[in-house]
Amino acid sequence: MPSVLGLLEAREKEVREEIARLREEAERVQTALAEAECGLQRLVDARTTVTEVLAGPSSAVSEPARIGVTGSPVPHRAEGMAASVLAPDYQRIVSALESDAGRNGMRCQQLAAALGPEAAPAKVERLRSMAKRLVERGWMLQVRQPLSAGSLRPG
Repeated sequence: MPSVLGLLEAREKEVREEIARLREEAERVQTALAEAECGLQRLVDARTTVTEVLAGPSSAVSEPARIGVTGSPVPHRAEGMAASVLAPDYQRIVSALESDAGRNGMRCQQLAAALGPEAAPAKVERLRSMAKRLVERGWMLQVRQPLSAGSLRPG
């Protein structure tokens, strides 16, 4: 007859294996979610670009607040443009980088922690995508460091 401790150890081993399997599955799902969100953003950007191109030159707007892609939450930054023209999520990113903690630059992982209590991989990837857009459009600077992906600083 097996001992009670032996049965408990066997059950504990089974539960630990199940937890490891579930963690692997959660990581796979989070990675797939981040990839799907990036794909969705590319489709939204493509649709917006096509809409702008099809609208023709008559849709050109000269006021600085409307520079950029129509419907885009991140217009290209122009002289004197305030962060208030950005969508709320992008405003939070710029605000975090302009805070005392972000003045010397932040990595996306640090930025995710500064913006919320949970820095899950999917959240960091979404934030990285948004940060790249802000860099491309002149709102932030990406400072590359040796052997690293670099950190972000306010533009």
